Amino acid sequence: MNDSASESSQRVRAVGRDPQGRLAAAGAVPEGSHIQPKAEPGGDRKVDNPSDQEVALVVDLDGTLTSTDLLLESLFVLAKNKPLRLLQVPLWLLHGLAPLKQRLSKEAVPDVRTLPYDQELLSYLESQKRAGRLLVLATGTDKELALQVAEHLGLFDAVFASDGITNLTGTKKRDRLVAEFGTGGFDYAGNSHRDRDVWASARTAILVRPSARLLRAEKKKNKVSRVFESKAPTADVYWGALRVSHWVKNALVFLPLIAAHRLYDAEALGQALIAFFSFSLCASSIYLLNDLVDLSEDRRHPNKKQRMLASGRLSARQAIGLMLCLLFGAFALSFALPLDFRTVLGAYCLLMVAYCLGLRDLAILDIATLAVGYTLRMVAGAAAAGLAASSWLLVFCILFFAGLALLKRYAELVAMHRSKGSEARVHAYLVRDRGRLVYCGFSTSCLAVAVLAFHFGLDGRLHGRQDALWAVFILLLYWVTHMWGMARRGQINADPVAFALTDQASRIVGILIAIALLVAT
Repeated sequence: MNDSASESSQRVRAVGRDPQGRLAAAGAVPEGSHIQPKAEPGGDRKVDNPSDQEVALVVDLDGTLTSTDLLLESLFVLAKNKPLRLLQVPLWLLHGLAPLKQRLSKEAVPDVRTLPYDQELLSYLESQKRAGRLLVLATGTDKELALQVAEHLGLFDAVFASDGITNLTGTKKRDRLVAEFGTGGFDYAGNSHRDRDVWASARTAILVRPSARLLRAEKKKNKVSRVFESKAPTADVYWGALRVSHWVKNALVFLPLIAAHRLYDAEALGQALIAFFSFSLCASSIYLLNDLVDLSEDRRHPNKKQRMLASGRLSARQAIGLMLCLLFGAFALSFALPLDFRTVLGAYCLLMVAYCLGLRDLAILDIATLAVGYTLRMVAGAAAAGLAASSWLLVFCILFFAGLALLKRYAELVAMHRSKGSEARVHAYLVRDRGRLVYCGFSTSCLAVAVLAFHFGLDGRLHGRQDALWAVFILLLYWVTHMWGMARRGQINADPVAFALTDQASRIVGILIAIALLVAT
C-alpha cells in the first residue's frame, strides 16, 4: 500500500470508533458547521493500481445493504407512534432533507435489528472483512440511525452519513469519499442512478439490485466488478400483498339484496358487483397502509413476518405506489354508482386510516371501529343498489362483527403468548385479558345470531321460506361456537376470516348457508 493510501486508511479507522470502542461517525463536525471536502489526504489525488486490500470498500445503505428506504420507514414509525406529528413533517422539510432526517432520527427510529438486509451482500462483506479490508458505510441516512445499523452488523470501520446539515447523497457523497480516499481509491456498492456520480470517482462499481437500464449504462464504462441481482417482485408478490383472500369480507355488499329479495335483479346485482370490486380495492390499499405502519412490529411477529412487506419481498416504495393505484381504482369504479356509495366508501377509508394511525391501540374502541368498518360494507351495498339499509341488519352486523373482532384479538393474544410468554400484548390487550375477551366475544356473537333469528320471525315476507332461514340461524350458531373452540385450542393464528377459508368445517357451513339463502330468496 502506498504511503498516502495507508495514511488515509489509518485515519478512517481512527475516527471509526470512539475511546470506549463504540462506532462513531467518521468526519464528525461541530454543531452548525458544514462538511467541506479535505485537500489531504484525498483531494484530487488518484490512486494508481492498488490491490483490493489497499482499497476501501464503501457501501450504501438504503436499497443496497437493505432492500428498504429508512426515510420512508421512519415516516411510518412516526405515523404509528405520533400520528399528529405528521402534520409537522412539511414544516421540517422546508429546512431541507438533512434536517428532516435528523429530526426523524430523534422522533421515530425503525428497529434496525429486523431490517431486510441483503444476505448475499452481507456474506460478501464478511468475507472482505476477514481478508482485512477497510469497510465503510456511506449513506444519506442520518448518522444516528446509520450508526445503529453499523453497530448492529459489526462490520464497518467507519460511517459517513447525513448530519442534519449536509444530505450525504450524490455529488456530496462523492466529494466526501474522494476527500478521504482519493479518486479510484475506493470501490463503491450502490443501487440507483443517484450513485452514478460516486461510481464515476470509484475504482470499480458494485451494483446491488440494479435496474436493467442502470446495469447497461454502468457496464458500458467497464467499471462494474460485481453485480448482486435480485428478482423484481413477481405478480404473486403483488397478489399476496393485496390479501385477495380477505376480499370475501366485501361480499357483505350483497347482503341488502338478499334481505330485499332482489338477488336475481340483474341491474341491482350488477351495481353490487361494482361495489364489491370498488370496496375490495379500497380495502387492499388499507391493508398495505396497515403493513407499512406495522413494519417493525410485523418483522418480530411469529406469523406476520412472512407478509410481503415484512419479509422484504416488496419494498416500501413499491407498496406506496401500489396503495395509491388501488385507491385511485377504487374511487374510479365508484363513479359508476350513486353518490351515496362514494360517501360511504370515503367514510370507510377515513375510518380505517384513523384505525391504522391510532384507534386500534385504544381498547374497546378498536373493536367498535372494526365492527363499524364491516357494517359500512353492508351500507355501501344498499347505497349502490339504491336500497334502504335494514335496521335489523345494521344491528346484526355491528354485533356479529364486534364478536369477530374480539375473536381476532383473542387469537392474536394466544399466538403472541406462545412466542413471547406472559408478557405478550397485542395493541391495548394483555395476556390476562384473554378470559374477558372470550366471554364478551362469544356473548356478542350469540346475541347477533339471536337478533337475526328475531328478524326472521317478524318479517312477514318470509312466509313459506322459514325452514331455509332457520337453517341459516342454526348454522351460524354452530359456526360461532366452532370458531371460538378453535381459538381456545390455539388453532387460529390471527385473522379468523383467513382461518375460515382454510378450515373444512367453516367451508362446509359457508356452502350450506349460501344454499339456504339462495333458496330463501
